[in-house]
Amino acid sequence: MNGPWHAGEIALQDTLGVAARMDEIGRKVIRNYMPDQHREFFAQLPFAVFGTVDGAGRPWATLRAGEEGFMQSPDPQRLLLELPAQPDDPAQEGLRDGAAVGMLGIELHTRRRNRLNGRLRALDGGRFELGVGESFGNCPQYIHVRDYRFERQPDEASGLPARRLPQVDALARDLVGRAATFFVATYSGEGEAMRVDVSHRGGPPGVVQLKRDGTLVVPDYEGNRFFSTLGNILLNGKAGLVFPDFDSGGLLQMSGAARVVLDGAGRHWEFEPREIVWREDALPLRWALQAA
Repeated sequence: MNGPWHAGEIALQDTLGVAARMDEIGRKVIRNYMPDQHREFFAQLPFAVFGTVDGAGRPWATLRAGEEGFMQSPDPQRLLLELPAQPDDPAQEGLRDGAAVGMLGIELHTRRRNRLNGRLRALDGGRFELGVGESFGNCPQYIHVRDYRFERQPDEASGLPARRLPQVDALARDLVGRAATFFVATYSGEGEAMRVDVSHRGGPPGVVQLKRDGTLVVPDYEGNRFFSTLGNILLNGKAGLVFPDFDSGGLLQMSGAARVVLDGAGRHWEFEPREIVWREDALPLRWALQAA
């Protein structure tokens, strides 16, 4: 790939007539190193969002928490991560030596977010080094302001087993139906050429429509026109979603088929879950919406 974008991203930029402009912008804002403000930002976070791909080529999105400093950057090309294994997390298989991953650092109480995509190198004791492939910032659009607290120590397991759901059941419908925030993992390429991305999606509560057959319909709001998520979906038709329950610390994780729909009036995308996992009390964190 000679430019900052792959064929799927360029195809969607073309629909808006902005491909040439986005090529110019991308070469300026997509970096192969972390700016100092990103390095400092990651080091102060109590959690981060990760996108991984398992051995069957399924993308998964997950959240991992830790005390401030569980991510540290010794230099602009590397981020050190403390990620103890969580066998019940379906994204765990993709957190391995040599794997391509996407990472999103997001601070809900300030609405800041920055992205880092690259490859992992396993160290020891559940520690990894994430080498920078792509580093870029995101605007605060559609982020709902939430304050957090730790309900228990980050290294203290909940003791509650994960549940595989055969379909989108009542619990999943309720969480998806009231969600105003979720995260989506996608990827392009294979092997050494694989690039994994994970991004934030937000809107009013109920932003995701849920059809009777369990298909999720997601609007695509105007944004930075990178089309990282939709461009990946256009290429391989796969996505992994995670819906956090901010009240309970639970995570609803899904992996399945996705498609982009261009309907003339705009864009949306549809997601058909193939694998669904509910992890009750998966996170030690709880969040509360700030008063408007």
